[in-house]
Amino acid sequence: MSTAPDPPARAVRISDLARWREAGQRFAMLTAYDAPTARLLEAAGIPVLLVGDSVADAVLGRSGTVGVTLEEMVHHTAAVARGTERALVVADLPFGSYQVTVEDGMRAALRLVGQGGAHAVKAEGAQVELCARLVRAGVPFMGHVGLTPQAVHQLGGYRVQGRDAQAAQRLQREAQELAEAGAFAVVLEAVPAALAAEITAALPVPTIGIGAGAGCDAQVLVTHDLLGLGSGPAPRFVKAYADLAGVITDAATRFREDVARGEFPDAEHAYD
Repeated sequence: MSTAPDPPARAVRISDLARWREAGQRFAMLTAYDAPTARLLEAAGIPVLLVGDSVADAVLGRSGTVGVTLEEMVHHTAAVARGTERALVVADLPFGSYQVTVEDGMRAALRLVGQGGAHAVKAEGAQVELCARLVRAGVPFMGHVGLTPQAVHQLGGYRVQGRDAQAAQRLQREAQELAEAGAFAVVLEAVPAALAAEITAALPVPTIGIGAGAGCDAQVLVTHDLLGLGSGPAPRFVKAYADLAGVITDAATRFREDVARGEFPDAEHAYD
């Protein structure tokens, strides 16, 4: 039976992820977009924090991830980096920052590391050349195949990927090429569980699943979904571990009512 790695007592390195995989220790990754959340997630023993482009809809009120800018990603990455001491901070390369040229992607990644304080970067799709170039430059790279939200319009919506033989072979090939190019881990999103398990067994690096079944080496969720703070219907793979939306609404309602009745502030919460 798999055991979880102990909460990090020192800075987590990409070599730790490889070691956990070898030991059969599954690990968790969650998104973070600000310092207080990063601090709490690290205290809970989460070893890897993803500053995802999901900040666009989770925090900034947008309908998808495509509109988030590199400047916004640097801003939120820096906030997360300031809130952590041990967790491995991975930052998403946003849409438009790496699709035109590899040089664009290199510059964007170096900003996320140099200005944002990220320890590693992630990009969607078969970015094999970008991966290899960044690794040679000393920037750890995380791959991401399957459902790639930045390409949602081309994919025809948020659909499970790799269900037919040709698509499955393509995903297997992309994941393998990224690993060979130096990716230290590969995210598998919205992939049939059996296919994800097959890719995981074939790769020499950890896989991180989201909607890809239990056969992956690790799992990631958007923290707002985990906490019940998401808006709209949640994807099938999301499990809410709390209902903070209800907690927050209740607290704000009670505050409003106390103010209306003149019960807040009382003597205990006022200065003599």
